[in-house]
Amino acid sequence: MDIQEIQQLLPHRYPFLLVDRVVEIVPGQKITAYKNVTMNEPFFNGHFPGHPVMPGVLILEAMAQVSAILAYKTEQMDPTQKVSYLMGVDGARFRKPVVPGDRLLLTVEVVRHKGAIWKTKGTATVDGVRVAEGEFMATVVDKDKNKDPGGSATEAS
Repeated sequence: MDIQEIQQLLPHRYPFLLVDRVVEIVPGQKITAYKNVTMNEPFFNGHFPGHPVMPGVLILEAMAQVSAILAYKTEQMDPTQKVSYLMGVDGARFRKPVVPGDRLLLTVEVVRHKGAIWKTKGTATVDGVRVAEGEFMATVVDKDKNKDPGGSATEAS
């Protein structure tokens, strides 16, 4: 999947869309995608000046976005009608800094899927070296159920 296809599924946009390409997908089982990390990322201005390191929470967010893509593609969901909400992250570990010039390879596998609830396990690597990992729980719900009385919907990864 290229970036246009990804944008048809996910509500995220720059600077918060953290998936550049999906290279493999086995619906209901696993997905592999990547994020090219460049010095142009806005978070590098403050994290950290003179020593740029991608924030770990954004690596987790990238894996959560990939998990949402897997859910959408597995269930053939209409992203104009459904939204994925991240409910929790367990066992998050950061093993090595991710810096500009790295290609973050994101691999996510389904641990359990029952109804609208998805539990996945994600691993992020750079050049074959594990840099982060975690387990994610998310739910996919109808968009119209997420509207506040003012009529605006709040969407999350």
